[in-house]
Amino acid sequence: MKGEQADTDTHPRVLRAAGVLLGCFTALLGLLYFILAGALLGAFLLWPRTRGRAHVLLATGARRLTALERGRRSLFFRDRFPEHHASDQQVLRYLAARTYTGLLCGVVVGLLVFGVVLAGLLAAGIARSTLTWRELLGQVVLGGVLLFLDVQGLYSLAALDARLARECFGPSERELLERRIDELAASRAAVVRAVDAERRRVERDLHDGVQQRLVALAMLLGRARRSKVPEQADALLEQAHLESREVLTELREVAWRVYPSALDNLGLREALGGVAERCAIPIRIEYDAPEPLPPAVETAAYFVVSEAVTNAAKHASADDILVRVTAYDTVLAVLVRDSGVGGADPAGSGLSGLHGRVAALDGRLIVHSPSGGPTTITAELPCA
Repeated sequence: MKGEQADTDTHPRVLRAAGVLLGCFTALLGLLYFILAGALLGAFLLWPRTRGRAHVLLATGARRLTALERGRRSLFFRDRFPEHHASDQQVLRYLAARTYTGLLCGVVVGLLVFGVVLAGLLAAGIARSTLTWRELLGQVVLGGVLLFLDVQGLYSLAALDARLARECFGPSERELLERRIDELAASRAAVVRAVDAERRRVERDLHDGVQQRLVALAMLLGRARRSKVPEQADALLEQAHLESREVLTELREVAWRVYPSALDNLGLREALGGVAERCAIPIRIEYDAPEPLPPAVETAAYFVVSEAVTNAAKHASADDILVRVTAYDTVLAVLVRDSGVGGADPAGSGLSGLHGRVAALDGRLIVHSPSGGPTTITAELPCA
């Protein structure tokens, strides 16, 4: 296990080192581009009448090199940038800065290689015993200082390269902050709407279901008490007993929909098993997630499955349902797929409530329901 962990840690480092070295070569391409473009377009950039078109041509070529840099960051550094259209000025500024930092990084790498060669010569001198202890000490101290400066320079240049890429390919920190504020406000409003809708549904279930059954039970008991015929009274009491059992069953269902106690006592896996037992449609559950999960994540995952299964049973005319719960990195993925007719409306009350519940945990809910089916609902819930 330790060997596998070491391999897992080493692989990204090797990729990043390869990305840094490749960045030195792409910086040479940037330098050559600016030299050639300056030679060909320099006069047109200075003349006001042709400056606009020449600037567009210069930025067009720079965008291709910038796309190469974006691919390098994505491939070797696993950076994922959102769709963001940078202006011509941003592209040219980024390519110029990237060229400068890449060339400087190449110089630092060259000095590091030169230091390795000197270290080899020093080792050879030690093996031949041609160095005195004073010379050896001086060489070791000087080499250690240069090695420290080289490594720190590489780390600093790598951090600068990452920052330049974020500034060009991704939104600025201010834009990210404003977007985050909007997302939090929207998720808070969605949670409030979902809670209100849940309360209304509970009230409707109690009023239309449990309350009506209790009224019927009270009427049966009243008729049994007023009955003069013992046989008729016994029959009414038997009917009242059956009605009381139905009331308890429905009350238990309402309580389960509000919050299943199995989540606290047995965990998410057993709670989903309860959903499968109560559903009239066959449900196949594939569960591969570590225990225990954060309570908020368990609750959101349960309600995603419960709501999706309920919708499939009521509206989809499905023959079977697949529920798959898996974990990767720090994300719990919940997938519910039915074999129904499709056409689910993501803006409906049930699914919009799930959107709000998942968004409140910084998660993502995806609904894919083409006409004719199947309907697939996927929720990604961060666990960290």
